[in-house]
Amino acid sequence: MKKFTVKSGLVMPLDRANVDTDFIIPKQFLKSIKRSGFGVNLFDEHRYLDKGEPDMDNSSRPLNPDFVLNQARYQGASILLARDNFGCGSSREHAPWALDDYGFRVILAPSFADIFFNNCFKNGILPIVLPRQTIDELFSAVLANEGYSLEVDLEKQELRRPDAPGIRFEVDAFRKRCLLNGLDDIGITLEDAELISAFESRWREQAPWYFAQSDDGVTES
Repeated sequence: MKKFTVKSGLVMPLDRANVDTDFIIPKQFLKSIKRSGFGVNLFDEHRYLDKGEPDMDNSSRPLNPDFVLNQARYQGASILLARDNFGCGSSREHAPWALDDYGFRVILAPSFADIFFNNCFKNGILPIVLPRQTIDELFSAVLANEGYSLEVDLEKQELRRPDAPGIRFEVDAFRKRCLLNGLDDIGITLEDAELISAFESRWREQAPWYFAQSDDGVTES
């Protein structure tokens, strides 16, 4: 998982509450578990004018000019500004996969669905909960200023604006450490690789019969 320290990026506003995971990545794209390649189908049903299917040539599909992701001023955005209850619906981990694959590393919203919120941290995305008034102010600033960007400092837990004082945000200490060090669940486990190996060695000495092999080479327990 990519490390997260300080992220500066263009902000894209998605002015809609209760954006569910099917809105983020429709169900027909859940067949793959590769974690990559989903960015072209992010917000698929609203991004394109036709119906998307897996393995389609997305480069020739007609774009919806009214959808915010397709507007020229937001191309290359890496910070998503959203409304209440972002990521609700089913618990599909493909939703943060699609957001990350497209290039979003930060999501700002007044509230998130719990499972989606947890999945973001496990996939290198920083979801930040801010007061509704602050979110409203950011929407106004983004819409009024083309190219509006923010700097997100995870270590200092600060959101820096170009036109106003910085904003302090809260983040769980354990999740913060994982993002700063690029640790997913496997990475966290591997931090204790030496202890795990030592335990396995002791267990092999204390219970050799557990590791006995039959004549065909299959371990018996």
